[in-house]
Amino acid sequence: MTVPTTEMAPVRIFREDTGVAIAREAARLVRDGGVLAMPTDSFYALGACAFDEAAVRRVCAIKGQRAQKPILVLIADRSQLERLVASVPPAATVLMERFWPGPLTIVFPASPRIPAVLTAGTGTIGVRLPEQPLLAQLLHATGPLTGTSANRSCEPPAQTALDVERSLGSDVDLILDGGPASATVPSTVVDVTETVRVLREGPVTREALKALLDREGIAVA
Repeated sequence: MTVPTTEMAPVRIFREDTGVAIAREAARLVRDGGVLAMPTDSFYALGACAFDEAAVRRVCAIKGQRAQKPILVLIADRSQLERLVASVPPAATVLMERFWPGPLTIVFPASPRIPAVLTAGTGTIGVRLPEQPLLAQLLHATGPLTGTSANRSCEPPAQTALDVERSLGSDVDLILDGGPASATVPSTVVDVTETVRVLREGPVTREALKALLDREGIAVA
């Protein structure tokens, strides 16, 4: 297991010509229980193996004040969803077909196999399939990773690798520098576990979600 030190984490330039090598390095780190900071299709995020309870607890410790807050998970493709969720409700299927990959986090019934710390005891798990090809390459190598923003709970989301380095440089094991974050708002979050509820409106609007689901006869609360 990777043990945090007071040394600053190395920074790797994460781009097309370095993606393969970085994905391999990150996969080794994640297998050893490490935590990395990475660019996503929203802001920079803290990535740890979603199935490693100790690594997820370390992410929580880095964030601080997260005892009652679940942590979303990023996946490379829909084949990685199976191990994370207990079921895929009809509304989720409709939303995935239209909005994945993209800035939509869908909250599913959680698989009993994932660590309870990931769900914060809610029995649900938020999952997003990002649209960045480089991030997909990374996630194919590492498997599903936590995707909570790379900042303390009391701070704004990190928009650059330098933001991460200044705030969390001695707490993470690796920082991937993919340039400035392109997003100005976090992803939309929709809970489909029972009735469909929009928990947070972001790039995918409530109106767009409702129009799509209305056509399928699915109500939005």
